[in-house]
Amino acid sequence: MSPRVGVLALQGDVEAHARALARVGARAVPVRREKDLDDLAALVLPGGESTTISKGLERERLYEPIRAFAEAGHPVLGTCAGAILLSHAVENHPVPTLALLDVRAVRNAYGTQVDSFAATADAGCAPAFRDLRCVFIRAPRLEAPGPGVEVLVRVDGAPVLVRQRRLLAATFHPELTDDDRVHRALLELAAAPGR
Repeated sequence: MSPRVGVLALQGDVEAHARALARVGARAVPVRREKDLDDLAALVLPGGESTTISKGLERERLYEPIRAFAEAGHPVLGTCAGAILLSHAVENHPVPTLALLDVRAVRNAYGTQVDSFAATADAGCAPAFRDLRCVFIRAPRLEAPGPGVEVLVRVDGAPVLVRQRRLLAATFHPELTDDDRVHRALLELAAAPGR
C-alpha cells in the first residue's frame, strides 16, 4: 500500500511535488485543514511565496497542528519557502515560522526571480546526494545551523539541504527535476522506526 504523504496546498507548486511523490511510490494528499493531517506518513511544505503561505497557515490555524505533527515524529520536508517556514528565525522581511529547525533563513538571499539558477552539489556532500542538480528560484540561504543539524548538500559552500532528526529542508526545488532522491529520502524517514 502506498504511503500517504501530505503536501501543504495553500500556495506553491503542489502538483510538481505530487508528481515527484508518485514517482517514488507515494500517494500525495493535499493539506488545507487540520483534519487533512490525519493518517499521513509525512508532510511536504512546498516552495512558493513564504508570506502568502504563512498567512494561509494563520488563516487556517495550521501552525500548531503542523508543529504537533512534526513533534510527534512524522517526517517533514520543506523546500524553498517551506524551508523558511521550518526555520527558527528569518531575516530579510521575517514571517512567522514553525520554529522546528535550528537554522536561520535569509529570504531571497540569491536575488529576485530573474536571478534564478541551477547548480550541481559541491563535491563532498552526503554520498546519497552526489551530483545532485539544484534549481534555485528566489531562494533563501540557511545560516548558523545548530549542532543537531546535519548539512547533506552544499552549493558554493552554502548549506542547501539539511536534516535535523526527521526534518529535511532544501533551499532549492527538488520537485522541478527528474531526480527524486530528496523525495525518496523523505519516504525513507517515514519508513524508518523511531518516531
